[in-house]
Amino acid sequence: MPDPAVPPTPPVPLDALLAREDLGLRRIAGPGGPGIVVHGAHTSEMADPYPYLLGGELLLSAGVHIPEDAGAEYFDAYVSRIVAAGGAALGFGLAPVHDTVPAALVEACGTHGLPLLEVPPRTTFSGVARAVWQLMARARLAELRRVTEAQQSLATAAARPDPVPSVLRQLARRLGGRAVLYGPQGTELAAAGRDQGEGARTALAELARVVRPDAGRPASATDTAAGTRLAAYALGTGQGFVLGVAAPRQHPGDHTIASVAAVLLSLLTGEHQSGTGAARSSALVRLLLGSPPEEVAPLLGGERWRVVHARPDARAPDSLAASALGAALGSALVDPAGETVRVLVPADRALQALPGWTLGVSAAVAPPDWPAADTQAARALARARATRAPLVRHGSRAALADLVAPHDADAHARALLAPLAAAPALTETLRTWLSLHGSWDRTAVALSVHRNTVRQRIARCAALLESDLDDPDARMELWFALRRT
Repeated sequence: MPDPAVPPTPPVPLDALLAREDLGLRRIAGPGGPGIVVHGAHTSEMADPYPYLLGGELLLSAGVHIPEDAGAEYFDAYVSRIVAAGGAALGFGLAPVHDTVPAALVEACGTHGLPLLEVPPRTTFSGVARAVWQLMARARLAELRRVTEAQQSLATAAARPDPVPSVLRQLARRLGGRAVLYGPQGTELAAAGRDQGEGARTALAELARVVRPDAGRPASATDTAAGTRLAAYALGTGQGFVLGVAAPRQHPGDHTIASVAAVLLSLLTGEHQSGTGAARSSALVRLLLGSPPEEVAPLLGGERWRVVHARPDARAPDSLAASALGAALGSALVDPAGETVRVLVPADRALQALPGWTLGVSAAVAPPDWPAADTQAARALARARATRAPLVRHGSRAALADLVAPHDADAHARALLAPLAAAPALTETLRTWLSLHGSWDRTAVALSVHRNTVRQRIARCAALLESDLDDPDARMELWFALRRT
């Protein structure tokens, strides 16, 4: 599936720039209307600006390049090169070289269909460029807000009792068109939104066949039919489901919104196809009614499991990010809790580092040991964050614990750590500090406290335990005891 990305910056309608009273721009030639947009502003006094244009620019010039004896041929060649380069419009400054816009330039712009703006002497080219970027920034902010609101509404729709129709309805509303879910045989399973006509309907069904998840076929495709923008996305379930979208117009953020809907529908159709949703519901009911975890675990797909604690590198995770994480790890058993997402993963799934996430992974355990594995994953995540590693696994080797009877080891640990029993924060600080080889800074990062707080807590631990924490033997004995708690 395509990764949802930040939408590109929308272009600025030329009319919005002309409406700025502080600029005083005036169109004196060429077409107008809301369909004419600019993607930026560029100043050039080159007689041939073609090599320096990317397309979509408002080119600004004071006419320094114009020879004194320039005739119609010169201006025709000049304007034709701007049009060939994809320039959106030409702004001509009345100062300091020319008092008026040359009539031959006005005629050439009219002939070639290039909007020509008159820039008054009081308006600087930098002021025009700044206005363009300001309008683009506002448009980008509005588009980002639209995409964010759409993502939230899609996630809410996915949590409704009828998630697939709800997601399609919400997607169609957000894009102002029609959304269709096609089945493995190309049949239309569900749809929502305004019908775009027979031509668009047939073309969209054909486009959906292009992205079938067969070898060598693309994951997404776009087309245009009867003036309607079409897009198709193969859902990542491996079962042949396809999302089709038809809309009369396209905004920069539409691909991002449709990609989010495709991810959600991938999860929903995958669950429906495999039947795991029913199995999870059955497992949950049995747990609530008193069945032990080891009896319901087979319904979830495995005998041994790992607990994964994950934190995103950027902002706090939302329900959509948590679902996407679960899909990447191969499990739908996801619990987004605050800044950390917990995932219960069958032990036979290969776990690798994921871009944008920091992961802590427990040892593989049977269901009765899930609480202990949860603690292991939390400690592994703390170590991963402190060491800036993308993934840290809990060590499975018990080391010295193999040489001591569990009952004796537990009794020794309780006795040794008894002075800290009333202060859990001290115990956890000591554990983290020892696991990070006495690093103040990394311990502070792992615990989200100031390094001076770490120093004070470790000094308090040393005092309560009446132990020299610089002594390797003392550290080893304390680490052995902490592993038993």
